[in-house]
Amino acid sequence: MNTRRKVYLYTGGSIIFWAGSASAFKQALASLTPVMLLWSASLISLVVLALLLTAQKQISLLKSLKPGEWGGLLLLGVLNPFLYYIILFKAYALLPGQMAMSLNYLWPVVLALLSVPVLGHTLGWRNILAIGLSFTGALIIATRGEMLQLRGVSITGVVLALASTVVWAFYWLLSARIQVAAIVKLFVGFLSGSLLTLIYALFAPGSLLPPSGIPWLSMLYVGLFEMGLTFFLWLKALQMADNAARVGNLIYLTPFLSLFFLALLLDEPIYNSTLVGLLVIIAGILAQQYWSNRQPE
Repeated sequence: MNTRRKVYLYTGGSIIFWAGSASAFKQALASLTPVMLLWSASLISLVVLALLLTAQKQISLLKSLKPGEWGGLLLLGVLNPFLYYIILFKAYALLPGQMAMSLNYLWPVVLALLSVPVLGHTLGWRNILAIGLSFTGALIIATRGEMLQLRGVSITGVVLALASTVVWAFYWLLSARIQVAAIVKLFVGFLSGSLLTLIYALFAPGSLLPPSGIPWLSMLYVGLFEMGLTFFLWLKALQMADNAARVGNLIYLTPFLSLFFLALLLDEPIYNSTLVGLLVIIAGILAQQYWSNRQPE
């Protein structure tokens, strides 16, 4: 198989796997607590990443890590999977899948905002308008198009969904500063995140007690395809692509495919406001990326 076909295969697989995540989250959370789902899925993902490290003969890279790198990677695990997914799963437990998923796609906008104080970046007026456009899309989704009021929507769930974007943006900013192999980042991060989840679960009553019917399929899906394997496939696609930016933009097909899966698999009615709001969010993200990549006038 030539390189181009591999890029298409890895990219397509990543988009499809991530598109199914919202449905898997909702199905799993119907039986599991957010903590229980995070613990089981992160453990599955840790095993998958360990197998990938072994298959690629990169276990030795762990021995070459410096103490500072270990510290940074362990901190990454606090952000992802621990904080990010515990917040995101709680949001999914409180909101319709379409709403939690769509609001979560604000993270590139939050990343652009955090890059100002953290990295010293500047935002031109066009970037600010694009960011405002994306937040308008989020408002359309959260209010179901009524704009000035939240009726029948969990405010806590909306806040948690937005908070998850902040955690994810901080994860990306910190991850970019640690120059080690991506698979090593993921493995060490999930090692620390899994341990933190276990400690947290021990102090959360009933978090580790299995329910009468364990949703094995959705639980395995989250661990295999949302957290572990798909990150690896996506990073491989970006590394092998001639134009990483073009491949990267294909990820914005994911939320629309995710809406299709939610309707097909869970019979979740998709609101017109969700489609409109999601289009507005992504239009704002793409506009912000466009103006950020242009040379200053």
